Amino acid sequence: MMERQYNPQQIEKKVQQHWQQSDLFSARVNENKEKFYCLSMFPYPSGRLHMGHVRNYTIGDVISRFQRMQGKNVMQPMGWDAFGLPAENAAIENKTAPAKWTYANIDYMKEQLRSLGFGYDWKREVTTCKPDYYKWEQWFFTRLYEKGLVYKKNATVNWDPVDQTVLANEQVIDGRGWRSGALVEQKEIPQWFIKITDYAQQLLDDLEKLEDWPDQVRAMQRNWIGRSEGVELTFSLADSTADFDVYTTRPDTLMGVSYVALAAQHPLALKAAENSPELSAFIDECKNSKVAEADIATMEKKGCNTGLFAVHPLTGKQVPVWVANFVLMDYGSGAVMAVPGHDQRDWEFAHKYNIEIKQVIKPADGSDCDISQGAYTDKGLLINSGEFDGLSSDKAFDAIAEKLTALGKGKRTVNYRLRDWGVSRQRYWGAPIPMLNLENGESVPVPTEQLPVRLPEDVVMDGVTSPIKGDSDWSAAEYQGQPARRETDTFDTFMESSWYYARYCSAQYQQGMVDPEEANYWLPVDQYIGGIEHAILHLLYSRFFHKLLRDEGLVDSDEPYKRLLCQGMVLADSYYREDSKGAKTWYNPADVDVEKDEKGRIVKAVLRSDGQEVIHGGMTKMSKSKNNGINPQQVIDQYGADTIRLFTMFAAPPEQTLEWLDSGVDGAHRFLKRLWKLVQEHLLAGDAPALDKGALNADQKALRREVHKTLVKVTDDLGRRQTFNTAIAAVMELMNHLQKAPQDTQVDRALMREAIEIVLALLNPITPHICHELWQQLGKDTEIEFSDWPQADDAALVEDEKLIVVQVNGKVRAKMTVPADAAQQQVQDLAMAQANVSQHTDGKTLRKVIYVPGKLLNIVAN
Repeated sequence: MMERQYNPQQIEKKVQQHWQQSDLFSARVNENKEKFYCLSMFPYPSGRLHMGHVRNYTIGDVISRFQRMQGKNVMQPMGWDAFGLPAENAAIENKTAPAKWTYANIDYMKEQLRSLGFGYDWKREVTTCKPDYYKWEQWFFTRLYEKGLVYKKNATVNWDPVDQTVLANEQVIDGRGWRSGALVEQKEIPQWFIKITDYAQQLLDDLEKLEDWPDQVRAMQRNWIGRSEGVELTFSLADSTADFDVYTTRPDTLMGVSYVALAAQHPLALKAAENSPELSAFIDECKNSKVAEADIATMEKKGCNTGLFAVHPLTGKQVPVWVANFVLMDYGSGAVMAVPGHDQRDWEFAHKYNIEIKQVIKPADGSDCDISQGAYTDKGLLINSGEFDGLSSDKAFDAIAEKLTALGKGKRTVNYRLRDWGVSRQRYWGAPIPMLNLENGESVPVPTEQLPVRLPEDVVMDGVTSPIKGDSDWSAAEYQGQPARRETDTFDTFMESSWYYARYCSAQYQQGMVDPEEANYWLPVDQYIGGIEHAILHLLYSRFFHKLLRDEGLVDSDEPYKRLLCQGMVLADSYYREDSKGAKTWYNPADVDVEKDEKGRIVKAVLRSDGQEVIHGGMTKMSKSKNNGINPQQVIDQYGADTIRLFTMFAAPPEQTLEWLDSGVDGAHRFLKRLWKLVQEHLLAGDAPALDKGALNADQKALRREVHKTLVKVTDDLGRRQTFNTAIAAVMELMNHLQKAPQDTQVDRALMREAIEIVLALLNPITPHICHELWQQLGKDTEIEFSDWPQADDAALVEDEKLIVVQVNGKVRAKMTVPADAAQQQVQDLAMAQANVSQHTDGKTLRKVIYVPGKLLNIVAN
């Protein structure tokens, strides 16, 4: 007997077992089919999936299943971004090894992904902390070294004294380490770098090829690369043979230089500090200040006079040399020419230290500007600039650049804000950098036959020293018979995530980093999905890595990702109590009962455990700090995976934030039960013969038109527009029509069968378990996954009749159905025959008749 109740847990378990046993999602090279590589950014195995993961991976799965039904050869892999500092912290907290903790989390999260029904090709799984993955990363690094794209130098870094590691600028928050909370210090240590700057122009130019990336992401990358055209000029020190270079994008302001500012780490500053305790103390202070550009823009400007003077390259005038905390050694040359009249930062510094402020640019429109109140930063006309007076800023750029070049004091140059990629990290849980340090101070690559340099996994973490830094046996090595020491730094984890997409193409390939044949079949990725927070670093490094792979002959494309979708965050209600000192304790929404008003607003919230009120903190991003994360597993256990998939796709467009509402989840579940019920009623109604289109009456034609209109819209929404919420809304609207439709005659049932099959196809990418089950119940002997996407019947979309609204003097007096091809006079005659129309026009003169074809007839009469 046919089951009448919708039981998602039973259905989903059965369908998932079927998928696994039939190896349904394994991807293989097939030159006879158009390929489609869909990839969601892989997760860090932190222990549990969160709703951000669920949303990201549901989007990818919807796109993959849709493209498969378009007849494409789809690959959708999954893996684990498994190295990183959080594993070390967790290992210390849980008194275990990072490897053990990581592998246990992977096992658990993998089952969670399976339970959500994601169609991954698990044969392509990669785990970045395994030697079979990072071996090839190490090999590639040695190749880059041999090409001259890798070098080692001392560099000033953000040093977290608690976590004992280097932090990126983005990991320094309010001067503290993002995880430890310790005050960050500035420290100079040896670091390995990859020359991403050699590819700066390519990375910039090729952004134009990424037409299917969000404009915001491309703009962020363009700004990060920061190409500028300017002049590199030379100042010499007075009473010395020493000189130093400065880069400026505003040579038109050169005659307004009143001082030069050096970075605290500039060689001239360090030399001057040898004889100045005050300067030495200031340089030490700068070592522990922030280095992020965003911080520098807002922090107090401080400086110390070196006592040195620089000679202006054109006027010969001497200007004082200062050390300033707003100049960074890692940007440009570590020296800037200060023009306080025309740069606000320079103005603030000069105003504070009573340095001359000189105006050399005036507004081109003749308006006034008062540089005593602030810098004039726009371009204009030169004044107080000798032979260059009267020139526009643009013409002065050329004239001053030419003069500097002729004098051997400067040259035109292109500069980039982008710095070379520092890949050294001092933590343990990462891929060992494959370099050997020799006794003579040289460094050489580990020979290929000795790769991988394996990271020991059975270690004890003390929270202070990296196990490999404290293990002299591990670091001991030989090179050509001479003693050597392995590098004990590990790679920045961005290294692993920069090429994983390529390894997926041939994850089990043992002869190299990638199998070029498979890589060039699948790459580039057709659709990439991930958060906007990765717009700069991960995506930029990944683009750079792809160009390195290309230049090594491993891939033949220029870019890794054709189309990019950045999904929005998931928000949820937050609740807290505040103690007498203002400290807040946050409570999970699952533990709180709420009362709402007639508009759905929360008016009271009570903690279930003690019955006492809590404060509603509003909708905020799901996070551990606010304790407002929703456990996906609990939702799956209660409603099933299809419900959570449907809700996350329906609640908001993919790029926007999604508000988690229990009522919305419940509504999604009710819709699936309606779908289930409709199919069961149809199956019980009797046989459904092949549809005879010529036998349809007017109502049946109208219903079929709705079906095919919905098909056209959903196809466009899922494919071109990727607005999954509007696609679902269209199917829901169609379901309202279908539930009211009769199933009495064979024609009724034939039409309903066509409609149901189309609905199941449209929903399959989103809710694949229930669609698979109902497809089988309809007697289909094919997988719905590999069924052809339905094609709209153009004839069904043609309307035989139109509903016309009739107005008299602007008020609706009738609605009537007319032939779709009816002319205006025929429509007018039919309207005048309507009793309510004639009642308001009899005895009156028709002044005007306005007809909007197929929609409206407006009669003006008096």
